Amino acid sequence: MIDIPDSSFPRVVIVGGGFGGIQLAKSLRDKEVQVLMLDKHNYHTFQPLLYQVATGGLEPDSIAFPLRKIFKQHKNVFFRVANVEKVNAETNTILTNIGAVQYDFLVIATGSTTNFFGNEMIENHSMPMKSIPEALNLRSLILQSFEEALLKDSINAQEALMNFVIVGGGPTGVETAGALAELKMHVLPSDYPDLDLRRMQINLVESNERILSSMSVQASEMSNAFLKEMGVVIRTNDAVVSYDGHNAVLRSGKTLETANLIWTAGVKAAVFEGLDKAEFIRGGRVKVDTYNLVTGYDNIYAIGDVAAMITVEYPNAHPGVAQVALQQAKNLSKNIINKINNRKLKEFKYFDMGSMATVGRNKAVVDLPYIRFQGFFAWFVWMFLHLLFLVGFRNKMVVLINWIWNYFSYDRGTRLIIRPYRKNKIIKEEEIELSTKS
Repeated sequence: MIDIPDSSFPRVVIVGGGFGGIQLAKSLRDKEVQVLMLDKHNYHTFQPLLYQVATGGLEPDSIAFPLRKIFKQHKNVFFRVANVEKVNAETNTILTNIGAVQYDFLVIATGSTTNFFGNEMIENHSMPMKSIPEALNLRSLILQSFEEALLKDSINAQEALMNFVIVGGGPTGVETAGALAELKMHVLPSDYPDLDLRRMQINLVESNERILSSMSVQASEMSNAFLKEMGVVIRTNDAVVSYDGHNAVLRSGKTLETANLIWTAGVKAAVFEGLDKAEFIRGGRVKVDTYNLVTGYDNIYAIGDVAAMITVEYPNAHPGVAQVALQQAKNLSKNIINKINNRKLKEFKYFDMGSMATVGRNKAVVDLPYIRFQGFFAWFVWMFLHLLFLVGFRNKMVVLINWIWNYFSYDRGTRLIIRPYRKNKIIKEEEIELSTKS
């Protein structure tokens, strides 16, 4: 068994240190429950800014925050680094790589992982971006591609190394395309004066008829215009059906020669074994009722990206965004206490606070419940809200200073290949000669 102090209070085990898990633990602080959070990392990742780590705009430690530091003042909250392998609902036990732990209430807040839709070839050769290690791998690949291009005599070989294909026209894909376009315009020409960067291509492939399909038509059209102005080639109503590390074959029949395919096309729920009575819907999400209770169980809950709550307003479940996880966590914290005290439970009602995406400098789109706007003010609102939701005062200051520096200098200061990346293989640290100074 995992060594946790004994308590006379009911134990709430939270699996996952994302937005929902953290909010739930914070909402249960000082309540008459014992909270145990389990996560495979000892830090929380601010995923909306992963693309900036991948494109050299930020260092990884500026969007990560130690989970223990979040809860150090919460006497009833405990944290352990663990991989959850299975749940045994009959004995109310979670099995992990560091031992077993019993629970009175189990909350699954494991979020999502990259979905390759069963295409193993694409999975083996493309670059996902759902975690800090993956973002660092992508940053290394981008820089290594330009370093390698310098060594090629063939124009075609150079172009393949400087050709980027981003699959998925959602916010992550749009923001990544915009960041690469800014690198092409403002940063790479001074770093690689020997390369003809006019040959660098950025292709954004989206299977729907428009990018940012979850946002308004107005936001989609403006983002489209912004990206085209920045030189991004947008291919809607198309999809990548195969990729062997060199050639991306599209559904339309076109082939794009590229050494850099970035996959942002979909996610699937990250669920562990043992939920035999549960129902699963599209993307492997766990079906829950309006109290976030997993169907088939009376003390197992799911919140955030991993949960699928089917309602009249959301027949396909709520969107996989941070606000859903945060609001569900707050509501669930009240219901856990209500259930312990035999009080009436409160159904979850989602308040959509809007959505936004940034394309680049002074370019963003914002859809709020009663107003939509684009351009510089939208970009300012995007920055303000992302700073607001970053965890940790230091991280907020570091990111703000980096953004100010990048804005006025037209530069990005973290173009480092810290851990060289090779397709299907990360070179071992002992094989790398690292320079401690850039």
